[in-house]
Amino acid sequence: MQQLTSLFKKHIGKAPTSIEPLPSSGSNRRYYRLIGGDISLIGVHGQSKEENHAFIQLANHFYSKKLNVPRVAKVSNDMHYYLQEDLGDQVLFDFIKGGRTTGVFSHDEKEMLHKTISMLADFQVEATKGLNFEVCYPQPEFNERSVYWDLNYFKYNFLKTTGMEFQENLLENDFDKLTQKLLEDKTDTFLYRDFQSRNVMLVNGEPYFIDFQGGRKGPVYYDVASFLWQAKANFPEELRNELIETYINSLNKHYPIDKDYFKEQLRHFVLFRTLQVLGAYGFRGYFEKKPHFIQSIPFALNNLRDILDSGFHEYPYLCKVMEEMINLQQFADTRKDDLEVRVVSFAYKKGIPSDPSGNGGGYVFDCRAINNPGKYERFNNVTGLDELVIEFLENDGEMAIYLESIYKLVDSHVKRYMERNFTHLMIAFGCTGGQHRSVYASQRVAEHISKEFGVKVALIHREQNLEQEFKKRNI
Repeated sequence: MQQLTSLFKKHIGKAPTSIEPLPSSGSNRRYYRLIGGDISLIGVHGQSKEENHAFIQLANHFYSKKLNVPRVAKVSNDMHYYLQEDLGDQVLFDFIKGGRTTGVFSHDEKEMLHKTISMLADFQVEATKGLNFEVCYPQPEFNERSVYWDLNYFKYNFLKTTGMEFQENLLENDFDKLTQKLLEDKTDTFLYRDFQSRNVMLVNGEPYFIDFQGGRKGPVYYDVASFLWQAKANFPEELRNELIETYINSLNKHYPIDKDYFKEQLRHFVLFRTLQVLGAYGFRGYFEKKPHFIQSIPFALNNLRDILDSGFHEYPYLCKVMEEMINLQQFADTRKDDLEVRVVSFAYKKGIPSDPSGNGGGYVFDCRAINNPGKYERFNNVTGLDELVIEFLENDGEMAIYLESIYKLVDSHVKRYMERNFTHLMIAFGCTGGQHRSVYASQRVAEHISKEFGVKVALIHREQNLEQEFKKRNI
């Protein structure tokens, strides 16, 4: 701490009036906010002189290229301490918290994600202009050795901790194939290596990049995989695909991109990055005893399950090992269970139905603003399941507009529940008597969910004492 205080005093001419420790990351670096008067700087203590040197040299180069990175202000003689520009406290990971937790990303969240990944492509190309890659640590480029470091990181720090028996020679054969695939492209681009939403700061609505000290020359796919398949980001597949398109369009400004080839290469880097992340979680969690990383393992395993669903026939033994690994008993609580959606029609005068699953979540939609067939005597003895009422509601037009909005909301919710392995979702429609509008609406929504997602749907028309089940099916 004294060293950082001394650096601050040398830089601005007076000692800081306050020093605030900041949350540490997965590394051994320690961060502090030092404030003196109206000047605030971030102080860094890094145990690795070589890693600090890499960050400082890269930051100076990137800053000279007018890229959005923090400026290094002062460095100690021993290279263990340095001061850098204070970019504030807004991290992209926190900015998208609403989308991460609900599965429905707002317009602002999506816009910032598109802006960030578009800037990534520019950064990867512009950063290399005039860059001496020899300053990179521990390797100047992404090569066979760095690939095997990460694959062995997974093997020794995660796979072997499971206690599984496996044939190491067969696994290494597939590692060889994966390595060859990953090294297929030779480009003069910057591989950030740990590009994720936690390493993107937002300053006046603009993304700034930090923690690039592990960067080196290498293929662009690695960073795209790191960002879009970050374990806790929880991006829906549709949003991922949109962001990939934005990235490709941005990269295409610098050199021509074959979209099909790009996406094919990307899937191999997604697999590789996920294995590397599991190795990191295993090391930080099991060996360094950091609970945050143990808690992240289920998210990474669920990513791996999704990845394996797409099939990797190129690596048969690796896939066999991973399938067995993710189905081990110790990971049973991370397995995806089937979602059941409960759709209910009801009368408000008899109360909103309770959720028997105990989760207490879901939606309750009010149908009472829609033109009511119950006002007319000819509808007294029929329900929203009968043709007479169906024709009335569909010809009137209000119900169609109403359901169009609900389908979008419900679709995004069901998708998110499936991705997050939730098992119960309740959707209820209420009207005055629970006979016409709510019955029609709940019937249509139940049929829609079954058709679109193939999940099990339990439909209950409470006031009509009718039940119907749509069984789970593959689509």
